[in-house]
Amino acid sequence: MSDIYHDGNRQLQDEFDTRRLADRLDEAIVQDSIMPSDKDFIQRLDMFFIATVDESGQVNCSYKAGEPGFVRVLDEHTLAFPNYDGNGMYLTMGNILKTRQVGMLFIDFENQKRMRLNGEATLHRDDALLREYPEAQFIVRVRAREVFANCPRYIHKMKLVQRSRFVPKQDCPTPVPGWKKGEWVADSLPADDPAHDKSREVIDR
Repeated sequence: MSDIYHDGNRQLQDEFDTRRLADRLDEAIVQDSIMPSDKDFIQRLDMFFIATVDESGQVNCSYKAGEPGFVRVLDEHTLAFPNYDGNGMYLTMGNILKTRQVGMLFIDFENQKRMRLNGEATLHRDDALLREYPEAQFIVRVRAREVFANCPRYIHKMKLVQRSRFVPKQDCPTPVPGWKKGEWVADSLPADDPAHDKSREVIDR
């Protein structure tokens, strides 16, 4: 079995008599590698949620998105995804820089399926994959520690209406988010921020 459970997990498992079930699930579904079926699932999605932790134990959760397949499974233990321009706070990426610990949740809302991947992440500013992601700042590579499917029973069934127009595309200028054009923030933007380009389209969402 893996070492996925700690004393807190065990305390609640014993309180609700689920220790045997938890151990069976650990034996049956938790693995340290990415199976071909997991790879297919991950690489057809266009979003995921990621949790990180800082050095004092404070947790942050974020949503990441791109074109379908923007997360690449490189081998049975490694996946990679780009970091695009955001709000400049670097809460997720700063945590990765310090602790490397990540928990990733992949959900297909249309087909009501999900999986988790926990592991150790690193940032790569000169990664060969950068050329394949227009406007990416760097690549995040994640070494899987635990990979497992989740029960889908509480996933709401939803359909995609439209993908974000802000996802960078080859040979297509990315719009500027409206909030970056506000007077309250204009003097704090980085010198090379696209918001300074008056020819760029500005949209609110």
